[in-house]
Amino acid sequence: MRPARALIDLQALRHNYQLAREVTGAKALAVIKADAYGHGAVRCAEALQDTADGFAVACIEEALELRAGGIRGPILLLEGFFEASELSLIVEHDFWCVVHSLWQLEAIEKAALSQPITVWLKLDSGMHRVGLHPADYQAAYRRLLASGKVAKIVLMSHFARADELHDPSSTEQLAIFDKARQGLVAQISLRNSPAVLGWPQVPSDWVRPGIMLYGATPFDEPNAVASRLQPVMTLESKIICVRELPAGEPVGYGARFVTTQPTRVGVVAMGYADGYPRQAPNGTPVLVDGQRSQLVGRVSMDMLCVDLTDVPQAGLGSTVELWGKNILASDVAKAADTIPYQIFCNLRRVPRLYSGH
Repeated sequence: MRPARALIDLQALRHNYQLAREVTGAKALAVIKADAYGHGAVRCAEALQDTADGFAVACIEEALELRAGGIRGPILLLEGFFEASELSLIVEHDFWCVVHSLWQLEAIEKAALSQPITVWLKLDSGMHRVGLHPADYQAAYRRLLASGKVAKIVLMSHFARADELHDPSSTEQLAIFDKARQGLVAQISLRNSPAVLGWPQVPSDWVRPGIMLYGATPFDEPNAVASRLQPVMTLESKIICVRELPAGEPVGYGARFVTTQPTRVGVVAMGYADGYPRQAPNGTPVLVDGQRSQLVGRVSMDMLCVDLTDVPQAGLGSTVELWGKNILASDVAKAADTIPYQIFCNLRRVPRLYSGH
């Protein structure tokens, strides 16, 4: 069997979730959209079900998958519904629903619902993606209450630059949110992962940890709370071939790497078809038999090459950690000019093996 695999540490997942609650004192929705950022949504939800206050996903398809997998807690649809016909499923499965547009509000007003639903009313406080305009926010709140279709409303918004700890825009967004909700009586939810980790001054009754659940920092700079996160996924494979090359020899497509001295090269069963970033450059860190080394040559569809020159004990069958507890996913992502969110979500074809049940 091909040796590439992703090891998922569910105890680390629980640790990271508890950290979000500990540092905020708030209830926390575990964000497990996009198949739990590539970690397996149902298995991650099962691991958190006894402790999580609820879950958040992008769409009703993801929520239905959780219900089919036996997950019974609250599930928030972060993008709400895409068609009014989904409202019957929202009622049937007791989903919570974000309302971010006036057309969704109107659909709720017109719907014949068998029971009222829980709505998270989203304000566009400056990100300008989805969310109600501040001028429409209070009227939307009152219309939802007057409709008789809503049991509870949570007020929410989303920060655009909370991962930039010295940028003033998050403070500006908070001020817009506070002004828009003035006089409204409801719980609030503002803090995503970077706001949980780096913005303790932001109030929130509910927080929404996402990338931090999986042990990756959203920051480009050191952060004391983020340093307590535990990586959940270890992506690893094995060396399937070893080459002894003299100086002046190319490695891989396009000869992007050329040896400058006699070099031992290990070929690893891992490539961009597995989700490893093709754009990862020469020098991207890896761990071979417990010793740090680096990528050499262009990543291929099914294979990549690493430098074994200074790892004399390594050879055929040696284990290579591509990211995990020793090689941080954020470091690999930075080298590849992307973010850990993307490299996790891109994972495919690699079997996931779970521990820490």
